[in-house]
Amino acid sequence: QVQLVESGGGLVQAGGSLRVSCAASGRTLSSFTMGWFRQAPGKEREFVAAINWSGHSTQYADSLQGRFTISRDNAKNTVYLQMNSLKPEDTAVYCCVAGKREIFNTGRYDLRGSYDYWGQGTQVTVSS
Repeated sequence: QVQLVESGGGLVQAGGSLRVSCAASGRTLSSFTMGWFRQAPGKEREFVAAINWSGHSTQYADSLQGRFTISRDNAKNTVYLQMNSLKPEDTAVYCCVAGKREIFNTGRYDLRGSYDYWGQGTQVTVSS
């Protein structure tokens, strides 16, 4: 089992930056592809970003490319999501996910069903 706990969410003005973190326990993080999904009120959960087990490869939702950066520190068992130039439409609950290593290379990193473990999420609110 893997437990994922997100932190770092909060209220930020449009144009600002925020970094959310995901601390894992139960197993070594390097065993997993990691990712972030988000869900805004009244909308479906959507893919944000994914990172392979070593941290050398990343993927992003097309609409977020260039503003968001996913990274990981396997020694600290932690994954990060740096969010810059935030917009009100980025307001959502951001959830950390963990899945098998191979989902990254098979192109299934953006599918909710690919991930075995989900955190509870952290709220990010961007004011206009």
